[in-house]
Amino acid sequence: MPVDKIEYLGACIRTARKRCRLTQQKLADQSGVSVKTIRNIETGKMNPSYEILFPIINRLGLSASDLFHVSPDEQEEEIQRFIGKFRSCNRTNQRILLGTLDYLAEQLLAAQKESNVENLE
Repeated sequence: MPVDKIEYLGACIRTARKRCRLTQQKLADQSGVSVKTIRNIETGKMNPSYEILFPIINRLGLSASDLFHVSPDEQEEEIQRFIGKFRSCNRTNQRILLGTLDYLAEQLLAAQKESNVENLE
């Protein structure tokens, strides 16, 4: 892989890490990768394997489009950041988050339906 692509990958990882307000150490701890590996990826000194890259981008909520120059919309970026946070939670907390989001979605849909009915009258 050409160096400029490795540097681009590192910049994507660094930007996403900072957007998530994580230090290199916290990202390393949460993704199961050494802090030295994180540092080397971010500085473009390392071309990581899939096994190394996957838990990092998973935690950061990055998608293939983030890494391959496809521009996602702002809402998609927010969703991906949330997914990264969700994946870093333990199973119990993931269930709590899913239950809370499901309940909230039902409430919003009901309010939306009610609003639509009122607008028709």
